[in-house]
Amino acid sequence: MTDALAPYSRITIKIGSALLVDGATGRLRSDWLASLATDLAALKAEGRELVIVSSGAIALGRRLLGLEARSLPLEQSQAAASVGQIALSQAWAGALGAHGITTGQILITPNITEERRYFLNARTTISTLLGLGAIPIINENDSVATAEIRYGDNDRLSARVATMIEADCLVLLSDVDGLYTAPPARDPDARHLPQIADITPEIEAMAGGAASHLSRGGMTTKVEAGKIATKAGTAMIIAKGTEPHPLAALQRGARHTLFSPMHSTAAARKRWIMGTLAVAGILHVDAGAVGALENGKSLLPIGVTRVTGSFDRGDAVAIRGPDGREIARGLVGLDSEEAALVIGKRSSTITELLGPGTRGEIVHRDNLVLLSAAEARA
Repeated sequence: MTDALAPYSRITIKIGSALLVDGATGRLRSDWLASLATDLAALKAEGRELVIVSSGAIALGRRLLGLEARSLPLEQSQAAASVGQIALSQAWAGALGAHGITTGQILITPNITEERRYFLNARTTISTLLGLGAIPIINENDSVATAEIRYGDNDRLSARVATMIEADCLVLLSDVDGLYTAPPARDPDARHLPQIADITPEIEAMAGGAASHLSRGGMTTKVEAGKIATKAGTAMIIAKGTEPHPLAALQRGARHTLFSPMHSTAAARKRWIMGTLAVAGILHVDAGAVGALENGKSLLPIGVTRVTGSFDRGDAVAIRGPDGREIARGLVGLDSEEAALVIGKRSSTITELLGPGTRGEIVHRDNLVLLSAAEARA
């Protein structure tokens, strides 16, 4: 049997409300969560980096506040999310803490993955948590989100998160074991599709609606998530999560649907930085900085000799060597005024100049793309 997770080192896993919360009682499915935590601990012990996108806050909060209606008005939904988010965070901390794993909570609204400066902050926070051995637990900030400013479902949110952190794979745990040619509950002749190489209009037409009153999404939003993920170079798996140890089952060859990535995550990110972001300014660097960049290092202030253009933090900038040729492009960590203040200075002095909390790089290596020789000559 093939281990579906074997090729991947950084995995985002989306958990739906219907898996975490019992639909009849509104209570946490503690035994199921404990089994999932065991799976996560085993993957982490193998050296995988794991990020969880978890639904369940509103479903848990509804019971704690005594709200019995299945469809809540906005103000009650936000109140339920506020209460339920605490319960959800405690549940994850307890389940993973039993394995000695620290969790971090991050609440996200759409502007965070769509606006570059917020995108960079969130990406850095998640990467730092992963580097420190923690597992980030992410959810939409439903306590303040409205119909106009929300993702609307955690399938698409998880795809945005997965692409933001350049995950190798996004796993959507669901109540079905993948995509079928038609909704299997309504069509006994529906065929399971083990792999999707390209999300065509025909594939989109196969998706159905939400399966549970606890869920906002259904197969339609999962296919939409697949479009987001695969275009950015992230593979996506839809797998059944209702039984205990769903990730271990995937490793043992449980049936699922794999949506193949269109490109590698590195290639997709390079294309995004190089081709879709307008350059807002230029950083001129010395020969030492050129060598550092070619060896995979970040661009530090000490190697920058001049700043031209007006840019904000998160904008794309060109990096030019002493001969004037563009050698790299990246997303800048300081605005143009801040960058001009620190050029030629050691990173240790940046805090004195710009205040605490300022990062030491002008362009972090994770947000930087080196140009090939041909691209540099062009």
